[in-house]
Amino acid sequence: MSTFLSRIGGRRALQGACAAFVVLGLLLWWLLPLGEEPPSGRITVSTGSPHGVYQKYGSLLRKALHKDMPDLEVELQLSEGSQKNVARVATGTADFTIAAADAVETYREDAGPGAAQLRGVARLYDDYVHLVVPADSDVESVEDLRGKRVAIGLPDSGVRLIATQVLETAGIDPRSDITPLPDGITTGPAGLKSGRIDAFFWSGGLPTDGLTELADDFALRFVPLNADFVARLQSRGGASRYYRPTTMPESAYPAVQHGTPVPTMAVSNLLVTRADTDPELTEWLTRTVIRSRDKIGADVHSAQLVDLRTAIYTDPVQLHDGARRYYRSVKP
Repeated sequence: MSTFLSRIGGRRALQGACAAFVVLGLLLWWLLPLGEEPPSGRITVSTGSPHGVYQKYGSLLRKALHKDMPDLEVELQLSEGSQKNVARVATGTADFTIAAADAVETYREDAGPGAAQLRGVARLYDDYVHLVVPADSDVESVEDLRGKRVAIGLPDSGVRLIATQVLETAGIDPRSDITPLPDGITTGPAGLKSGRIDAFFWSGGLPTDGLTELADDFALRFVPLNADFVARLQSRGGASRYYRPTTMPESAYPAVQHGTPVPTMAVSNLLVTRADTDPELTEWLTRTVIRSRDKIGADVHSAQLVDLRTAIYTDPVQLHDGARRYYRSVKP
């Protein structure tokens, strides 16, 4: 009897060990592609301005990439923003970048050099449009910007693209009806605080550090962009179809919003590369982007919105073959 029980116990132990082995195997399959060595070499990622979300996200992603691919050197390039980022990747100056969907579509519509080679890696998170003024400003709507000194973003930024369309939708010529200033998130907050700027546009993830820091010692508020206004903008066609009405949640900037959401509009950010980028490298990088969501999201709140179910939707560009291979490998 004792021998019989011993055999049963041994069999159960073996079954338990096999089950544990299967679980371990599945875990390793999720973490690493079996039988493959991590890619090595060097890549360049074009990010954004020092106080913006693109740069912060890029810095944290570089750390995650180093953990998964220790022999891959990742260089980060500062950038004016989405329009510059798209051009860099399309022309081979950078290998990967983050860019807003409207900027990608605009580059394609303009038939920029290398536009046909652009490919998507992942849809990341949304940028929210911020129209920022001092708390005591008389500006209550976009139309009230006429005659004001308005920062519309750096020349090659996604902010410039959005600000131009917003102003034109309001019937304001950004060249003559305002005093346009080429400030972004790096210099715009200080300009507003000093009185050099009456208002400035920003488009970024929530919250953006540069605005949170400004709100610590300066009374500001956000001018709303209501759904009717966004609908008018969308009716312009082209890249404006990538804008959608939304609200900035009250939790984004508590010191500014005081529990009140702000109507505005959003546009999706994409991680972009070229068709000729190595598929294996792109597959590994895509895996890291998805796996590192929670860790990066602890410091970049908007990164928490990276989701496996929506990451594949990289319109207006098709998925890169390497990214598609990863998504297929984890499809339920």
